[in-house]
Amino acid sequence: MKIKLGIFFGGKSVEHEIAVITMSQAISALNPDKYELVPIYISKEGVMYTGDDLLDLYQYRDMEVLLKRSYKVAVVNDGTGVKVIRCPAPLVGKKVLNTIDVAIPIMHGTNGEDGTMAGFLNMLGIPYAGPDILASSIGMDKILMKKVLKESGLPVVDYVSFYSMEYIKDDDKYLNQITEKLGFPVIVKPGNLGSSVGIKKANDRQQLEEAIEFAMEFADRVIVEKAVVDLKEINCSVIGNITETQASVCEEPFFSDEILSYADKYMGGNGSKGKAGIKGISGAKAGNSKLSGGKGMAVSDKKLPADIPDEKRDEIQKLAQETFKVLGCSGVARIDFLMDTQTEKVYVNEINTIPGALSYYLWEASGKTFEEEMDQVIEIALKRHREREKLTFSYDQNILAMQGGPKTGKMK
Repeated sequence: MKIKLGIFFGGKSVEHEIAVITMSQAISALNPDKYELVPIYISKEGVMYTGDDLLDLYQYRDMEVLLKRSYKVAVVNDGTGVKVIRCPAPLVGKKVLNTIDVAIPIMHGTNGEDGTMAGFLNMLGIPYAGPDILASSIGMDKILMKKVLKESGLPVVDYVSFYSMEYIKDDDKYLNQITEKLGFPVIVKPGNLGSSVGIKKANDRQQLEEAIEFAMEFADRVIVEKAVVDLKEINCSVIGNITETQASVCEEPFFSDEILSYADKYMGGNGSKGKAGIKGISGAKAGNSKLSGGKGMAVSDKKLPADIPDEKRDEIQKLAQETFKVLGCSGVARIDFLMDTQTEKVYVNEINTIPGALSYYLWEASGKTFEEEMDQVIEIALKRHREREKLTFSYDQNILAMQGGPKTGKMK
């Protein structure tokens, strides 16, 4: 019997379209003899839809038509399993459209990758791929992540962080603090976004003010990091759980500016039409090949494997696995590093707990096919669910039904 695999994707995030592209890539690697796909698309308004057309990336060129051909749904646990039901329920006709055995959340950014979706799936009581609530939220929060990594002895660059409202009340305080502690240049980022959204480099105080105001458009907290001037960026993927991990080969992405921009990552550099990516969905159909709808991070210019000494590769792979374990991750993640080419010191930059393209290109270069990667991620999800079922989350006794009842004041 096939496993009914719920693919949750989209979401209320500035990285919404990237999640749709990653979905297209992921489903192309799933063996149809093993899995029956149940798409659950979450719109930018937070409304859930299902329907076969949602698996076809080509259809997303006209969202209005696509959603008219899809069903609004709710996903619930009715005590007998997780059901996908029409919402609102029809007076006549089919109410339950499908069931789900295992879930794969493909949600980049806020309202999904930040633990929101993990919490929802936890409440449904269903096995799901990827990190749990805590790992998701810490991994998404750049500020908290750096605090946890630093406390665990992992190398991170110096930084200053603050709430937007604090900065608005006393901007000179934080501008002076940044100047004195970090100097210039610095990198300014929203506290909890990915895909290089809202990030700017500042070389002086005026640019710093502009960069902070820009970052505050996307998040209520800002982090300012000391820039690594002689920079080489290295990425490494990890697959596994908190007890067993495997690191991929390392990649060295190249970029058109000091910061790998959203356009560089997903449009092949400044939105170039000559490469796959967001602009490459025209005519592409999901499921035909791994190239359907572009390759996300996979289309960025890169050197794979990275041009670094073996000992430095080993160091980065070890740091990637340690970061994965410290944050309590599960499934597949990508850890991004900054390397100072002058001192050869390596810093953990950030973790992507649901990475673009699910980092399949790093695993293919490591000898693992995309299909094997997806099978492994699903097996990790099932194993974690079996282990969680052994834990105690509630007691059988109902203290409200005990003789005398709870000792509280009178209820009004």
